[in-house]
Amino acid sequence: MPLGGKHLDTTRCDSLWQGLPSQLRVLYVCDHQRTGRWLADAFSADTAVEIELHEAVGAVAGLARLRDELFDVVLIAHEPDELDALDLVEGCRAAGADEPLIVLGHQSEQEMAVLCYEAGADGYVCVNTGTTRGLIWLAAKALQRCQLLRQNRRLVQAEKQRLRREQEEAEHVLQQQRSLIGDLEKLRIADQFATLLDLEPVNSPGEAPAVSASPNVMAGPPDLPQTLIRHYRELLRAYVIMGSGNLAAELRPLAEILVTAAVSPREVMQLHVHVAAELIHGLGLRSSRHVITRADLLVVELMIHMAEAYRARYREVCCPPVQRLLPGMEDFVLATQAGE
Repeated sequence: MPLGGKHLDTTRCDSLWQGLPSQLRVLYVCDHQRTGRWLADAFSADTAVEIELHEAVGAVAGLARLRDELFDVVLIAHEPDELDALDLVEGCRAAGADEPLIVLGHQSEQEMAVLCYEAGADGYVCVNTGTTRGLIWLAAKALQRCQLLRQNRRLVQAEKQRLRREQEEAEHVLQQQRSLIGDLEKLRIADQFATLLDLEPVNSPGEAPAVSASPNVMAGPPDLPQTLIRHYRELLRAYVIMGSGNLAAELRPLAEILVTAAVSPREVMQLHVHVAAELIHGLGLRSSRHVITRADLLVVELMIHMAEAYRARYREVCCPPVQRLLPGMEDFVLATQAGE
């Protein structure tokens, strides 16, 4: 139909309707005068969307319907003397309702729109100047906002669950490493017990030599200087940020110090678990999988450097360095040996 000498662009309208759902369940909460009923009826009769309109008279009836049923959009009539839509909207939002709430009233939009937004409504339509299509698109925007909020809550909840699972996985890895340290401690105690039996064969029947160490899992820090523990803590934090290969110059001197001080790999692993547990607990709900992965790489690299250092010392013990003769002294030594 021509309008002002021009035709409506139906193709553009059809593309706009694609953003709307095919069906809508709408609750119309009204007063006894049914303010804006004609707009709600026109809204439900519009052919752009199939709308199922339900009516509830009064705030109590409207809240009861919202409690028992699900609706896509809620229209609330605003009649201050009988039904205050602003109070009803605030009550719905306080109760956790996230359905789109649109207020219908006789006041102008300049007067009521901001108040409705501040109360938690998604829009306000003046029944004297509003149109059906305007109400439809206001509801469509409110639906999109509601869907985005719900999707955002689901994503936030999924992210929290993922971080919680990562935290549990990191704690599980640390617990396994503590169990490994406990097994090594049990082996050390068994060797010490066997050595004591060989050195002291005379014992009363049933009496075993006392052993000071405990075979339980060692969860506390090792008996190492605090400066070394602080240095390893700073090294672990830097390793988590910089990654493998960037701190090789720091790890080799540290491995030499540990080997020179006769620190066992079990004590180094105990130091690592203690520092890593402190770092994981300080993360809160932040990602811990990256931290525990980098921490494992650090202790593996440190163990490799320590193994190489111990191997070099073992070769020095097995094949100690020999003082070589000065040039020209070979014949003198051979002659001396022949004279003897």
